[in-house]
Formats: sequence, C-alpha cells, structure tokens
Amino acid sequence: MNLLPTALAAAVPALAIALALAIDRRFGEPPLRWHPVVWIGHYLGRAGRRLPELAPRRAFVAGLLAWAAGALGAVALATLAESLLRHWLLPQGGWGALALAAGLGLLLKPMLSWRMLRDEVATVDTALAEGVDAGRRQIARLASRDTTQLTPAEVRETAIETLAENLNDSVIAPLFWFALAGLPGAVLFRYANTADAMWGYRGRWEWAGKFAAHADDVLAWLPARLTARLLLPLHCRWARLAVEARRTPSPNGGWPMGAMALALGVKLRKPGVYALNAGAPEPGAADLAHALAHAGRGLRGGVLLLALLAAWVAA
Repeated sequence: MNLLPTALAAAVPALAIALALAIDRRFGEPPLRWHPVVWIGHYLGRAGRRLPELAPRRAFVAGLLAWAAGALGAVALATLAESLLRHWLLPQGGWGALALAAGLGLLLKPMLSWRMLRDEVATVDTALAEGVDAGRRQIARLASRDTTQLTPAEVRETAIETLAENLNDSVIAPLFWFALAGLPGAVLFRYANTADAMWGYRGRWEWAGKFAAHADDVLAWLPARLTARLLLPLHCRWARLAVEARRTPSPNGGWPMGAMALALGVKLRKPGVYALNAGAPEPGAADLAHALAHAGRGLRGGVLLLALLAAWVAA
C-alpha cells in the first residue's frame, strides 16, 4: 500500500533521477572496488571464461543460462535494496519520501555515466592538438575498432559516433528503464549492456554471446530511438534518419549516430562498414565541441521527459 500522497509518490523517482545526475556531475564514478558495474564485469568474466570453447549449441545454451543467472542475481539485489528503502522510509511521510529519493538516486548513479563519457570524448580534441598519434591513442580508449591508421578526421568521426551511441547506452537507456521499472530496470539494462560489451561479438564468441547480444538489442531498442529523437533537429524528417540508421549493422546504434550526423551536418563513417550522411563533409576541428554541446542539450530534454515519465508511472 502506498502511504504517500499521489503527488509526493510521483515526485520520488523524478527526484532520484535529478540526484543521480547531480552526483555524477559533481563526483563522477565511484571507486572501482565499490562500483556495481565492475562487479558485474567480474561475474561475466568468470562465468564466460570457458564458454567460447564449447560446441555451438552447448555454447548458446550455456551462455543463455550464465547470462540469466547473473541477471537474476543483479535484479534480485536491486529489488531487495529498493524494497527495503521503501519499507523503512515510506511510513515516515514527507521527509521519508525525500530520503527515499536520495537513496534511490545514490543507487541509480552507478548505472549511468555522463560525466566520464563527456570528459573522455572532450579529451580527444586535446589529444589531437598534440598530434594524430595522441588522438589515436585516446580514441582507442573509447572504441573497439582498429585506430592505428585513422586520420584526424576519422578520429573525430569515431569520437562523435561514440558520444552519440553512448549517450543512449550510458545515460538515456538506464534512465528510461528506471522510469518504467525502478532500480531493477536500470540494473537489468546495465547488466545486459555490459554483457553485450564483453560477450556480444562474432567469431570466437559467436554462439556463446548470441543471447547476450540479442538481449541488449531488445532492451536498447526504444531508448535508442528516443535518444535519436532528442538529437534529431526539428527540420530533419524521421524518414531520412531511418534511411541513415539502417546503413549500420547494429539495430540500434545507427539511430543516435545518424541523428548526430544530421544535426551536425557531417559525415560519420566506420571505414569499410558504413557511412552516415555520406554526402556531407568530414568533421572539422570545431565539430567535436559542437557534438558535445548538442548531446548536452539532448540530455537535458531527455531528463525532463524521463522524469515526467517516471512521475506518471509512479502516480
């Protein structure tokens, strides 16, 4: 039974979102030893150690079961934490509601990372000012592709693509699932996204990581399109973006990346794989800063929209 007035209950998740982002802005990431996503990575590393060595069918089943066991544990812990907070604090009335929002915001923060994404992308420009080799080394921290032969323009393209795609994966999607399903929703998305980053590859991981890759695709489907809508300029048609998004092999990544390419009026490529907004010029020296500013504006709009969604779900 909800012991709070409807308006106050609706405000709790919205306040939690605001607090999580405020903590992120002020403090950044928690120490690695206390970071839940690092714990998730440790589990996935151990659970997946021998999966690629199995025959395809056994690898798929074992990968699914290992993924599900980790997801169940992570979601169970998140559900327990949120339930305990509600049990302890809801009976306390108004101040209890504020304490509940603070507790949820503190637990939500590790599931998102805007400050680190923004800072790492901004450092690419600083590195490029030192030379192309420094730029390549910095972008290698952000992207899994081969960066050793990238030109300065291609380094900027990769940085802008990383910014757009991870605006969804690292910020909008966790907040979207928090708005719909509370802390367990945000934790499930972060778990699925981490599993995809570690297991969701072709080649050696083709079968063992197949379920992890598809689970992330499903959970990111709606948030990716929301992120694209936040980034797409009003004068650009959604149909145009859909054409660009389908040029990438990812069912989701092309949407925010395509929207960013159209917003900046630049070409974004992964050599030999795709080119978004192919008729536009390569990014220039100022375009990475423009991308960061545009992503920040999109994030502010997204936070407002998702806070309203969270309040509506909680009411």
